[in-house]
Amino acid sequence: MSSKTRIFDQPQPLVERMIMNVEKVMVGKRDTIEKAFIALLSGGHLLLEDVPGVGKTMLVRALARTIGCEFKRIQCTPDLLPSDVTGVSVWNVKTNEFEFRPGPLMTSIVLADECNRTSPKTQSAFLEAMEEKRMTVDGISYELPKPFMVIATQNPMEFEGTYALPEAQMDRFMMKLSLGYPTPDQEVLMLDRLQDRHPVEQLKPVIVQDELVQLQKEASMIHVDNTLKDYIVRLALATRDHADVVVGASPRASYALMRAAQTSAYVKGRTFVVPDDIQDLIVPVWSHRLMLTSEALMTGKTTEQVLFTLLSTVQTPDLRYVSAK
Repeated sequence: MSSKTRIFDQPQPLVERMIMNVEKVMVGKRDTIEKAFIALLSGGHLLLEDVPGVGKTMLVRALARTIGCEFKRIQCTPDLLPSDVTGVSVWNVKTNEFEFRPGPLMTSIVLADECNRTSPKTQSAFLEAMEEKRMTVDGISYELPKPFMVIATQNPMEFEGTYALPEAQMDRFMMKLSLGYPTPDQEVLMLDRLQDRHPVEQLKPVIVQDELVQLQKEASMIHVDNTLKDYIVRLALATRDHADVVVGASPRASYALMRAAQTSAYVKGRTFVVPDDIQDLIVPVWSHRLMLTSEALMTGKTTEQVLFTLLSTVQTPDLRYVSAK
């Protein structure tokens, strides 16, 4: 089914240029880069989980340079305070009134580096911004720029000095991705590119901020047949009824999967979503939102395994009917 669908796909030219620009820095990570752009064009947030040194921060830097938006990095440490993230009101002796000094969260692209090394209280400072695209400081609400995206990196939970992200915050990340180690050939090519100077310093923007906002609008208009909406809901219900799952996919998770599928179709040059879009994205969009029972965890089961099982048991809509719509 996948090959029959994709033979007709013609990549969206501007998005393809963006992906190729990031590939100048990230060697052999086409699938991860594409999914990162899907999250961005869907208006969602991204969680990158992997061991140190595989290029998580470099991917974010390359992404920010490619889209030509303001970018700030928050190095999450145990002593980081919420006000260090959101900003603070300071008394101005000249005007005899408080003056708001925005923090790094008031930026289009925010990198929360090693976010699970900071305290849960500071992690919660991201919640309102991620969901409402605004933040409140001292009772005053401030609109965040458009576009706005939080890209958080975290080390695997077994690493020393890490805190678990709150479930509510995990649910606000559209996707969780991992980069993994490169192949030997890819690592040699990476060393060759890094020999003189880092290639990220040479990257030029492919689009400007207004163009990115327009791409987001176009992606949101991709047609989703009612049969596919029903398919997403049936998958969500299957997670909630699964014997190994304590917390299944929420309605927010269903919406996130639909939006990601729309953007996937848009990136591939289609005007409609097909089942492949949903099936390709269900793991990065839902795996971090599910909670397994203690018994399932003790036997070594993972949320990814549960989702792959559901894909094989929940009936897929007829592709010919969907394509014809």
